[in-house]
Amino acid sequence: MRIASVNVNGVRAAAKKGMHEWIAACEPDVICLQEVRAPLEVTAGLVGEDWHVVEQACEIKGRAGVAIASRLPLTDVVAGVDALGGEMGEPVHTGRWIEATVDSPSGPVRIVSVYMHSGTAGTPKMDQKYAMLDAMTARLAVLREQHDRVVVMGDINIAHTENDIKNWKGNLKSAGFLPEERAYLDRWFDAGWVDVHRALEGVKPGPYTWWSQRGQAFDNDSGWRIDYQYASPLLAAKATSVRVDRQASWDARWTDHAPLVVDYAL
Repeated sequence: MRIASVNVNGVRAAAKKGMHEWIAACEPDVICLQEVRAPLEVTAGLVGEDWHVVEQACEIKGRAGVAIASRLPLTDVVAGVDALGGEMGEPVHTGRWIEATVDSPSGPVRIVSVYMHSGTAGTPKMDQKYAMLDAMTARLAVLREQHDRVVVMGDINIAHTENDIKNWKGNLKSAGFLPEERAYLDRWFDAGWVDVHRALEGVKPGPYTWWSQRGQAFDNDSGWRIDYQYASPLLAAKATSVRVDRQASWDARWTDHAPLVVDYAL
């Protein structure tokens, strides 16, 4: 089963710039999309008629939005406040979490697409990010109790270690690399979740999954690894390969992120 995750930075724009060509070349079985910024009927139409698509759109027009597209039917769909509870029903937190189950030869796999707040240090936007991180941490514990095979993926908007951000010294006080944020990823790791990308790539700088649109960040590979697939141990043990589908050149980009693609032997 090939499972991919990508922040499309607006599904309409991505479809015009090359998303379909990537899907055809990648041949994924499941795609988790973040920041679709469109209603389900638009997203489903742009992904293609051969896909089963579920989505939680953001209640604030033109923002966020998460979706799961699968070659096989998706069941037991839960999104937003129904999964995360509490204040996650506020409009600013909508369009950021959706989960569903897909069958595999080895049994059902629980799939989660998540789009974490980016946050801005020292502002209320950071409080929103921490609130969602708290809710996500609680939901991760429930998912581990309920499912043997589960993978939570998407744009977490946090670089975990110095190997996950090129200019780490210059971003020690920046949202996305604050010690308080990175500590959440430590807790998930301590709880048994496996960062599949890092587990297969080993400890080294990169590969990065996001580059600023400003300056020469992409050309210089001055990026951040902020897109993840966190899998339960049973599923992570089935991961056989991982790659980042970084576009060949700046002008070939169809999103400011690059898809994270993992093959699982199921």
